Amino acid sequence: MAIIRVCFVGDSITLGTTDEELMGWPGRLCRRAWAEGHDVTLYNLGIRADTSALIQQRWRAECAARLPDHIQGRIVFAFGVNDTAIEANGQLRVPQERSVAIARAMLTEAKSWKPTLWIGPAPVRKSGQRVTPAAGVSYDFRNERIEALDRAYQALAGELGVPYLPLYARLIDDDAWHNAVAAGDGVHTAGVGYALIARIVADWPGWKAWLA
Repeated sequence: MAIIRVCFVGDSITLGTTDEELMGWPGRLCRRAWAEGHDVTLYNLGIRADTSALIQQRWRAECAARLPDHIQGRIVFAFGVNDTAIEANGQLRVPQERSVAIARAMLTEAKSWKPTLWIGPAPVRKSGQRVTPAAGVSYDFRNERIEALDRAYQALAGELGVPYLPLYARLIDDDAWHNAVAAGDGVHTAGVGYALIARIVADWPGWKAWLA
């Protein structure tokens, strides 16, 4: 039986924003693993509105506090959607070239320290997004930018030898996903969407190898 502690490092989609069960996909994923007999400790380190640049500033210290050397620690990264957002001033939050460079630095360091997986960004609703980070703050999300970043991330993951799950390709044509996102706020999904991500990750060989 696997006995592992897993840090899920990411953004609001990792956190599970707009999930009525307050579990997100990491909670559902680890609940399934536990039901299958695996001793899994979950640390959800998702923060709303975090970009790759913000995650880079905190991930090592937060994971180190939870993954001491004497235990089987694992890290799952999941970020990117916020990098692609256009702010009210018309600027991209994190340009793609910089996002890839940040991801390279983080994933290289993480892989050399703990077993690491990488989950790609998910698509958003094409219209009717209702995301309000704060008064006077607005973001514009577009699937075209998310898709381009996902492709760049996937190429980087192959170069680094980090297992990568391209959620975008799995979900962009899935009606159940788009209905769930519409039931959320257009960027985040209702619980049924997080359940869908959890099932995809649970069936992914990269995750299953940790539980073998």
